Amino acid sequence: MARYLVTGGAGFIGSHIAESLLREGHHVRVLDNLATGRKGNLDALSAVGAGSRFEWIEGDVRSIETCRRACDGVDFVIHQAALPSVQRSILDPIETNEVNVGGFVALLKAAHETGVRRVVAASSSSIYGDTPTLPKSEDMPPAPLSPYATSKVAAESYARVFAKTFGLPTVSLRYFNVFGPRQDPTSAYAAVIPAFIDAVMSGRNPTIYGTGEQSRDFTYVDNVVRANLDACTRGDGGGEAINIAGGSRCTLLELLAAIGRATDTRPTPQFLPRRPGDVMHSLAAIEAARRLIGYEPTVGLEEGLGRTVEHFKRESVLRRTG
Repeated sequence: MARYLVTGGAGFIGSHIAESLLREGHHVRVLDNLATGRKGNLDALSAVGAGSRFEWIEGDVRSIETCRRACDGVDFVIHQAALPSVQRSILDPIETNEVNVGGFVALLKAAHETGVRRVVAASSSSIYGDTPTLPKSEDMPPAPLSPYATSKVAAESYARVFAKTFGLPTVSLRYFNVFGPRQDPTSAYAAVIPAFIDAVMSGRNPTIYGTGEQSRDFTYVDNVVRANLDACTRGDGGGEAINIAGGSRCTLLELLAAIGRATDTRPTPQFLPRRPGDVMHSLAAIEAARRLIGYEPTVGLEEGLGRTVEHFKRESVLRRTG
């Protein structure tokens, strides 16, 4: 069994990765400063018999000393720590850059110094911007519309430099609209699916920014977890950037209708103006992921929505009875 560091491991995606690694018998160290993650996301780890195979470090990736301590003795780093959200980055581009770029460079340097075998890092479909060509393939030039997207372009470049110049194997995974249990619906920057589900289950009208005809390639979190684990050991880690998605798209209006079916409701949206930095259409080409790391999405949108709604229902019951 191998030793893994999951940065941002108390977050939505990171906690699912940590749980899966522990279920497979690996040793897992989580580094998180709890800026956007929460320790409650790691409650499920007790159910997988983590015991001495789990280690928690509360700290910030912007600290090179913290990164060195976190990387020491691990085989693979799965980097999820970031300040997410296009809208947050527009309001505060400086901190977004400090965390998403500066923090990542510190982590890469520490990983190189401590002999980590490979770094797999979260990137984003937002780097493609609003180019009309669909599907988005990895050979398309970046066209970021926000500081967040720009920070991911820079991070991918640093990952390639550390692979080519320093000999540290790296892979960047470009996520397309990941959703699933543990995604925070209460944040001011909540992603659309938890925001929609929370509104519908609370009897409120979900908010759509724009016409609702904008489309996304929604990707259930289990697919993303598998991609991260496979990217650690498959392919050559030569600094590649790879799309990770469902490989199909639906509009926000279609999404809301699907959530209505999953919750047995008929939600009526309220419409507000389209927000700066939002792209109109997104769809991923996933042939490279299939070829390089053997990726295949196994959970589709409808099934993923059903699982996510059930999670929200359980959380609602726990809040009422707790």
